[in-house]
Amino acid sequence: MQVIYSPWRLKYILSAKEKDCIFCVKPAEKKDKEHFIVARSQMSFVILNLFPYNNGHIMVVPNKHIASLTDLSPEELTDLFSLVRDSEIILRKVYNPEGINIGMNLGKAAGAGIDEHLHVHLVPRWSGDVNFMTSINAVRVIPESFESAYEKLSVEYRNLGY
Repeated sequence: MQVIYSPWRLKYILSAKEKDCIFCVKPAEKKDKEHFIVARSQMSFVILNLFPYNNGHIMVVPNKHIASLTDLSPEELTDLFSLVRDSEIILRKVYNPEGINIGMNLGKAAGAGIDEHLHVHLVPRWSGDVNFMTSINAVRVIPESFESAYEKLSVEYRNLGY
């Protein structure tokens, strides 16, 4: 059995949760740079994960406050996954990863930290990206600031027309 050990997430798990949905509140405030929303499509947006597993960890989120793919219209579903596809293109260009994890956790039991609002994680991966710092010291080394990631990614999304 393989065990995924991510103690750096404990800060997120134990932190006080906002009463309102952050995936609804943050985009509505129109403070994209402040909230690290790097791109918007007609029905979805891309936001940096503030508790990342790796550099470039982003989430693609539908504007509609729903918990399941089945609650999206065909147009919303197409918009969401077109943005996921374009996000893969951009992550490959900006970070040159050896792989990318793309996934969703639907419901608390599946591991969703925010289970009431669907979101798709994209996590760039490299061989050996879980190193001794994580394994021994329960520390994750993310060598890039959120501001730097925001700038690099938002430029590439703009180049694609977002």
